[in-house]
Amino acid sequence: MNKRLQELTSWLQQETIDFAFVTAPENVFYFSGFLSDPHERLLGIAVFPNQEPFMICPALDVTDAKASGWEYEIIGCSDTDNPWEVLEKQVKKRTNEIQTIAVEKEHMNIERYELLLQHFNGAKFVAAEAKLRQLRLIKDEKEKEILKKAAEFADFAVQVGVNEIKEGKTELDIIAAIEYELKKKGISEMSFSTMVLTGTNAASPHGNPGLTKIKKGDLVLFDLGVVYEGYCSDITRTVAYDHTNDDQEKIYNIVLQAEEEAIKAVKPGITAKELDMIARNIISDAGYGDYFPHRLGHGLGIGVHEYPSITNTNELLIQEGMVFTIEPGIYVPNVVGVRIEDDVFVTKDGVEILTAYPKSLQIVK
Repeated sequence: MNKRLQELTSWLQQETIDFAFVTAPENVFYFSGFLSDPHERLLGIAVFPNQEPFMICPALDVTDAKASGWEYEIIGCSDTDNPWEVLEKQVKKRTNEIQTIAVEKEHMNIERYELLLQHFNGAKFVAAEAKLRQLRLIKDEKEKEILKKAAEFADFAVQVGVNEIKEGKTELDIIAAIEYELKKKGISEMSFSTMVLTGTNAASPHGNPGLTKIKKGDLVLFDLGVVYEGYCSDITRTVAYDHTNDDQEKIYNIVLQAEEEAIKAVKPGITAKELDMIARNIISDAGYGDYFPHRLGHGLGIGVHEYPSITNTNELLIQEGMVFTIEPGIYVPNVVGVRIEDDVFVTKDGVEILTAYPKSLQIVK
């Protein structure tokens, strides 16, 4: 049994939980190596304190699940099977005493909760999220190397986008070029919808790219990431087209200072709150505190937004092996928006920056 499953099994033993039913595709991948979107069909791993686990999945995915490296039983359900009856039968083959089941409450919808109640009548449900977050929080060396490669593809994508900047091109024109070049390199999936925002559009932190054309004097914001071997990257860079004005340069340099100072402070033992406040205080002291409306960063791994949240309310101690983003921004509505973001890995005594695209203000001619 792999180390991840062993740790989950030990937790079930300690907490006297009869079995865990893991259904979020990201967590199924974490324990099995099988990454799949089952859509409305049932996909899950049942893990027990004293018996071997099994996977239940759509019959059409069994071959791929076996190829993923999962060493235990795989139960395939056809579209005419009742997967919940199959689940009940397989669980009761392994244990008849089912009083407590661990599930991902955030992932489970009401319909599935009621079906579990129906098939395991009288069982109590406990949340598995805290344990699963704890397991995924610290990345091992293999995960780090995958994340580093995902970051390299993100760097490449930004460079493609910068090279495409020309007067009259639309935000969507540039997105199309970025994603086309990534697909030529074997990247089939972005970790979230690619954002290219130009001019005042960049003043919306989560703006929607469209047919706005790039003009000389615009700042152009790129926020993107790729999925590589199941792991995500996330980078933001803001560049200028043709020329800048004093306000643009001032805001850019404030954000850059906030980002670099926060990254310098990353090390085991500092809190997430302290990191957020380092960047936030720089921006606030410059008079733009009201224009930095989001947290400093978020965890990164199989999910593009993972635990922990790097926010000014989180007292969590940063630990070696964590991976998260540092991404301060200033967004003045209808005027300008700047964000700079890197992915960082916490080392024994400091930090390694995984994303490497240059951050000094770049003016594209």
